[in-house]
Amino acid sequence: MRARLALAGEWAVALVARAAFGFLRLLGLRAASALGGFVLPLLGPLTRNHRQMMDNLRLALPELDAAQHRAIARRAWENLGRTACEYAHLDRIWDFDGGRVYSHPDTKARLHALLAEGRPVLTFSAHLANWELPAVVAARMGHQGAILYRTPNNRFIAADIIARRAPIMGELIPASVAAPIRMASALDEGKSLGMLVDQRFGRGPVVPFFGQPAASNPFLARLARRFEAPVYGMRAIREPGPRFRIELIGPVELPRDATGRVDVEASTALLNRIIEGWIREDPGQWLWMHRRWRR
Repeated sequence: MRARLALAGEWAVALVARAAFGFLRLLGLRAASALGGFVLPLLGPLTRNHRQMMDNLRLALPELDAAQHRAIARRAWENLGRTACEYAHLDRIWDFDGGRVYSHPDTKARLHALLAEGRPVLTFSAHLANWELPAVVAARMGHQGAILYRTPNNRFIAADIIARRAPIMGELIPASVAAPIRMASALDEGKSLGMLVDQRFGRGPVVPFFGQPAASNPFLARLARRFEAPVYGMRAIREPGPRFRIELIGPVELPRDATGRVDVEASTALLNRIIEGWIREDPGQWLWMHRRWRR
């Protein structure tokens, strides 16, 4: 009986999520993004996640005062609200250099060069701006890739996400105990692999992030060590509109140990430093709500 009730509850939540998705589609991209950017700064500060966010800001950016922390927090809630509502339009946002999504000519040239090479690469990103866009851009340009993602607890919503994301992003690999095997298989098949590496990973090496020790995700460095695949960083930068600039950096020279192989811990620390630099450029575009520095 409990299992049936739980299943019915998941189904009801999924129905609400589908209705919200349909409503946001009807609103259109600009209006949906604006709605999320208006509502969440009002509701977010009422949640316990807001306390976590303020703790993180005080820990990571102690040189700023309380008013500056509050301003960053408000913009972070706005960005999250916009990103959530833009999700319903991910298949419509794409128009590289057509108005909504653009890049520096160097980034576009690098993406075309990687496509021409046909060699699998490892790409890292972070929860910045609309963090779904780099995967969409790469897939729409013709890159054959796989994306590591976190599976929602609701099985119906998880199925909906796969149905909506797979056609515009490529293969989706759920974060699980089997994920490393599937990621390695994707690289063996010649696919490139992308992942967000800025959240806490309890079993990972503890390396500095904003000057504080943080358990960090070592998967990308481990794969680079095993496959000797080149490593790139890709991010979206939010501009008014909604409009986004895509930036690609790399190949990133990863530190190596005495044997000449990629040093996993030192490489993980390097990726943290790169992402920290991205966040410092505009702290209001990062997802400050998660427990990144859990003791």
